[in-house]
Amino acid sequence: MRRLACLCLVTIGLGMAAMPTAADDSDSKSLRAGMIGLDTSHVIAFTKIFNAEEPTSDVAGVRIVAGYPGGTDIPASADRVEGYTQQLRESGIEIVETIPELLERVDVVLLESVDGRIHLEEAKQVIAAGKPLFIDKPIAGSLVEAIMIFELAERAGVPCFSSSSIRFGEGLLNARNSDKLGPVAGCAAWGPCTYQEELPDLYYYGVHGVEGLFTVMGTGCQTVARTMTEDTDLVVGTWDGGRIGTYRGIRNNAAGFGFTIFGNKEISNAERGGYEQLCREITTFFKTGTSPVPAAETIEIFAFMDAADESKRQHGATIAIPEFVANARVEAEKRLAVE
Repeated sequence: MRRLACLCLVTIGLGMAAMPTAADDSDSKSLRAGMIGLDTSHVIAFTKIFNAEEPTSDVAGVRIVAGYPGGTDIPASADRVEGYTQQLRESGIEIVETIPELLERVDVVLLESVDGRIHLEEAKQVIAAGKPLFIDKPIAGSLVEAIMIFELAERAGVPCFSSSSIRFGEGLLNARNSDKLGPVAGCAAWGPCTYQEELPDLYYYGVHGVEGLFTVMGTGCQTVARTMTEDTDLVVGTWDGGRIGTYRGIRNNAAGFGFTIFGNKEISNAERGGYEQLCREITTFFKTGTSPVPAAETIEIFAFMDAADESKRQHGATIAIPEFVANARVEAEKRLAVE
């Protein structure tokens, strides 16, 4: 079975086919961007950055022009979609009633729906239209569906990536290649970890801290084991070479984000990235068609979180990640074969 490749390795021909054309509106140099799912504060924050009167040079050239509200019955969506939609409408963003209508108006898409369970069906429409696609966290409602999205995008030659803003903190990004730190031996990550019903426990908010952990550690996680109490999740991953990375998900206590990196030469702390850094990366991605995050790394992030749930079901048992991913790929191929 063919393995997924990093989208940046898509052939030049495919990459060019999927690259957006310049918008034909009054600003011919800007890419028209649309948002799917107006039920998260991210849509307001991102629009303020991209549509600023004088945007910084690293986000200039992308402008939010349309939005599709979407939404589902979970409180995190249903309780917020109307308010955020109205805010965007008042800021001059065109609100449309369907995804096809949105796709007719834009060159590139940000999929923002807070409920990851509907991301696959929404992404399918964007990929079929050939529009470069950024998917906000979580990429999907399951590891299998995350793999399906990347596979569909690769087959169509459509640039696609997903990431939390957390990973784009300078200290996190530079950890793997730091002369001061030396080779990374491990990382301890922590942050808020509220759950969303019907999604794996860490997908909704734990994903931020896990994203930072993998930014430091990279791929190569071999096993995952989870300990859970009422207030805390502690997930321990072992990487190739005997390296250890941990994620502490915090509930009901002080819960800022933090990252301690254990290097061969030094131990240091790193700060999280923010929306500005993420929007900068999204802009570069839309303009070049090259993902800043390999698909394989995003898949392993979600395997880590899925495996944490499996460890919970097995009362803290150690779960083998390579086998876990291989089984998910088989299931993804089966589903793709019948769709």
